[in-house]
Amino acid sequence: MISIRPGTRTDIPQAFALVTELAVYELAADQVSNSAEQMADDGFGANPLFGMLVAEDSESQKIVGMALYYFRYSTWKGKRLYLEDIIVTEDFRGYGIGKLLLDATIEMAHETHCTGMMWQVLDWNKPAIGFYQQFGTRFDDGWTNCHLDF
Repeated sequence: MISIRPGTRTDIPQAFALVTELAVYELAADQVSNSAEQMADDGFGANPLFGMLVAEDSESQKIVGMALYYFRYSTWKGKRLYLEDIIVTEDFRGYGIGKLLLDATIEMAHETHCTGMMWQVLDWNKPAIGFYQQFGTRFDDGWTNCHLDF
């Protein structure tokens, strides 16, 4: 049985392991410069920068998935929920956990009076694209991601 609940500081080591697993899957493990300690401070310190929902396997008490989100503001749309990542560990994929996490994130967006949600998906990640299409997701063309790293 899988339960979805808000993440806590004590979940961070397992959540960060999921982040690392995702980076390996996306062939970008060398790009991870965050740490579990920094993530704990950023998410559960005096001024939290993100929220997190976790999928917990009740049998093993292990975190097998997570959705990490934060709020952003659009001058055109107002308050939006930005879904940074949904991650389900490989052994638990295909059991509907991603859907449970996305449904819970959508509910969080409604409860916090967001006008919508947004996120990114790699254009080569066909399983993720197919998953998001089930929700009626609109995919934007004509936008280029920009990054300035420090």
